[in-house]
Amino acid sequence: MIHEVDEMLKGLLGEGALAGAGIEVSFEAPTRDWAARRNAPVINTYLYDIREDVARRQRGQVAVRDERDVVVRRRQPPRWFRLSYLVTAWTKTPQDEHRLLSAVLATLLPREVLPPDELPGSLRTLGLSVPLTVAGIQTESRSLAEIWSALGGELKPSLDLVVTAPFPAFPEYDAGPPVTEGATVRVSGMDGEPPAAGRSHRPHQVARARDARTSRTDGSSRRTDPR
Repeated sequence: MIHEVDEMLKGLLGEGALAGAGIEVSFEAPTRDWAARRNAPVINTYLYDIREDVARRQRGQVAVRDERDVVVRRRQPPRWFRLSYLVTAWTKTPQDEHRLLSAVLATLLPREVLPPDELPGSLRTLGLSVPLTVAGIQTESRSLAEIWSALGGELKPSLDLVVTAPFPAFPEYDAGPPVTEGATVRVSGMDGEPPAAGRSHRPHQVARARDARTSRTDGSSRRTDPR
């Protein structure tokens, strides 16, 4: 799932305000050694935190339906994880870096929710939208200053990007065929006689009985209406 989110972000950052700019997108840790090796403008998207969004955790099972809206499989709900990225721009001048960060904002701000048809791989098959937050209030336990200190670099202007993605880590189970016959009731005598022929209730019979009751109720209501 994480590599698919990386793929999604790389595609997003190559569109919008950055389309046709030829800016490289890197997911490496922006350490001093990495900064010394680069020789072209780069947008660095460093994944620094992964944790479950427990507020989205669900219990039970989810039905998987086919094109006829028939339940064919069941699966457990996915677990949602917050992937936090540190987005920085690397060029020769601070002004150019600021322009790149502005372009990143202009590209990502309109994409607060990504629909399933824009997601890659297993994320698309789940049919769930993925929320995306950029430059929001930082909620992770580690501050940006601590992150830069751990990387061994100097503090740079950065954007905090959070993608909350489902993790499809649970198997699916085949569901039984749809019910087409109703229940059958058989009653046997107290003296051990074999049960008489049972009486079955089938879906179409139940539907007709319900319609008949509704018609009788509507008719009686009209007859008792003083108007």
